[in-house]
Amino acid sequence: MRALSALALLASFGLAACDQPPPPPEPIRPVRVATVIPQAFEGRSTYTGEVRARYETSVAFRIGGKIVARYVEVGSEVKKGTLLARLDPEDTRLAIENARAQLNAAQADHNQAQIDLARYRKLYETKVISQAEIDRRGTVADSAAARLESARSQLRVTQNQMAYTELNADADGVITSIAVESGQVVSAGQTVLRLARPEEKEVVFNVAENRLDELRGASAIRISLWAQPDQTYAGVVREIAPGADPVTRTYAVKVSVQNAPAAMRLGMTASVAILRRGNEGMVALPLSALYQEKDKPAVWVFDPASETVALRPVQVSAYVERYVLINDGLKRGEKVVTAGVHKLIPNQKVRLLPEAGQESKS
Repeated sequence: MRALSALALLASFGLAACDQPPPPPEPIRPVRVATVIPQAFEGRSTYTGEVRARYETSVAFRIGGKIVARYVEVGSEVKKGTLLARLDPEDTRLAIENARAQLNAAQADHNQAQIDLARYRKLYETKVISQAEIDRRGTVADSAAARLESARSQLRVTQNQMAYTELNADADGVITSIAVESGQVVSAGQTVLRLARPEEKEVVFNVAENRLDELRGASAIRISLWAQPDQTYAGVVREIAPGADPVTRTYAVKVSVQNAPAAMRLGMTASVAILRRGNEGMVALPLSALYQEKDKPAVWVFDPASETVALRPVQVSAYVERYVLINDGLKRGEKVVTAGVHKLIPNQKVRLLPEAGQESKS
């Protein structure tokens, strides 16, 4: 009796299993693809730098003294000859008076020596004195003439020093920094301020040592300001520092801006794009297309005949910003999945979404 009950129960389970509908087919996954088009890919590396003047000089007094006035501030635009600062002229004025007094004394000695020489020459003609005496008097006159010339030169030097108490701009430019204040005592040659000449501008930025070859092999350099990102300007590498910064271990690079506009002001932040031509036959795909199989790069390739995808290993040449450059493993015209690669399995049926740039045409 129990056996019959068990058989009846199994039969009921079997009928119930037969009545269940089959599982639904796996949905066709939509994917976005990109067509393989080998080409010479133009690589781009972007750096951030600061706009500076190519010519920026330290301005200083030629003599020492106490600063009694300063007439400019940081950012002041000056013309050639503009008075920037002034020293206390009192010591220089006293030096001029002293030099003038020395000149007067030397002039008097010279005049007296000439008079004595003329008188002794007359005595020599009458044979009153010897040749040795007339020679001695001639030497005295020559010494007085030399002292007179020295006193004249000293007076000119002190007069120049009076002019040096005023610090003037030697060119048109902009004041970028000031190192002293009124009342401060400075020595000759000590930096008072820095003057930048804005006719030539450059962008200064730092580059790691493993990226220096990109600069040397650049096909073009494009510069844009953060304040005006839609405007670009051509650049030329002017200087690469011969040594690395001891702290950052990077190299300072200076790029001259060609035809820099007046709107490019000193201190602005700029982006420097280094463009370089790649090898022929490169395939550029979005980074999202890359998949890994056993720690090796691969991509999903679409088969139009079966409408399925298959995983194919590829050889990666380089990574450039948002793209990966592939130089082996793909053929022209093939379609590679660029989105959702981690949700695919081999031989899975897929449905293609419009490629980038084709949605607006459909």
